Amino acid sequence: MMKQSVLTILLATICCVTLAKEGSINYQHKAIEKTLVKSCKLINPKLSEMTLPADLTSDIKGKYFEIASENTDSEIQYMYIGRVNSCRAGGCSIPNTMSQNGDSEYFDYLVLFNAQNKVLLVKVFNYQATHGHEVTAKGWLKQFIGYNTAEKDLEVGKNIDSISGATISVNGITQDISDKTRILSEFLKRS
Repeated sequence: MMKQSVLTILLATICCVTLAKEGSINYQHKAIEKTLVKSCKLINPKLSEMTLPADLTSDIKGKYFEIASENTDSEIQYMYIGRVNSCRAGGCSIPNTMSQNGDSEYFDYLVLFNAQNKVLLVKVFNYQATHGHEVTAKGWLKQFIGYNTAEKDLEVGKNIDSISGATISVNGITQDISDKTRILSEFLKRS
């Protein structure tokens, strides 16, 4: 029984270290096209990477895209695809995990916006962390729909539900959506 417990711990540790090695974001992940075509009902969506000024994009781990499709009645105009670091490879209980150096566990997500910079959809499509997977639930992600920087601030525990056991992931995605919506808003004001 003792050998089995040690083996289980060893396998879990190897799994955590393997997940912690960050690769680059797959901007052509099959879940992205599936979301645009099946969930959003876009016909032949075409993505054009947006070039934002350096002062707006100095520290982002993602890209903005303009979306065109054959169906002109769609509200969807813009998309951000990015990455949120959730836990450190050593575990989620390490204080101040976001600012420490070293490998982190992460997840990739997308946000769809309309022309007025309002969030239309949020989807986590590549979850590579051992904790906090509850943030991938459609029901929980729906609370970001309608967010616009001009209308309200996103605050976990106030207008964004917290999730016990997923605190780092919840805070990470909430802050990232707030930041990326603000950046897009500033870009659209300048354009």
